[in-house]
Amino acid sequence: MMTTKLRNIFFLVGVAFSSCSLANEQIEAVPLYTQDELITLINNNAHLQRVKDDDCQLVQDIEARAEIMGLPSYQFLYGDMLAYAVCVEQDVELGLYYMRQAAQQGLAAALEQLGRYYDVGQLVQADKAMAIVYLREAAALGNLNAQLRLVGLFNKGYGSPRDYEDAYRWLFHAVVADKEVHKKIERSLSQLGEKMPASVIKRARLPN
Repeated sequence: MMTTKLRNIFFLVGVAFSSCSLANEQIEAVPLYTQDELITLINNNAHLQRVKDDDCQLVQDIEARAEIMGLPSYQFLYGDMLAYAVCVEQDVELGLYYMRQAAQQGLAAALEQLGRYYDVGQLVQADKAMAIVYLREAAALGNLNAQLRLVGLFNKGYGSPRDYEDAYRWLFHAVVADKEVHKKIERSLSQLGEKMPASVIKRARLPN
């Protein structure tokens, strides 16, 4: 016959196992983002909010994939978290370091963001020439925001006319469903076209 003391021991063990099971369920409830999922979040500017919505449970995993594995999407995410103090202590310098690491690996969102920062002087000193370097790389990878900002800089007189044709081509062939964005593209291309020979415009409009 089981004694009261023994029953209490079994009860405590059962509670401990239940607690472990609940803890495991909580951990499994927030799976780590896949590369495709994270890139989609980044492109929709929803990556930081997602980390907040997940109650900051994945910070160590994100840091490991940025620092140890060197995955560009996670480098960008971790860099943004550091720059804006999302679930971690703010460190703008380190945040920019990780953003640049992601950009060096060709992540279009990182290239576009750094180009935008240098254009407007956010987190870094404004530098239009450096902005164009980053934006040109992002635009070549099909980043629409970079394409629009690059053409906008050219229309304001920055950059080299040698780059007009590529910038015109990328933006002209962009596929856009939003009517307002489409009108913005038309205005930007019309303004840039005024700086270009008709023959160059014609060539830029040829199918890719």
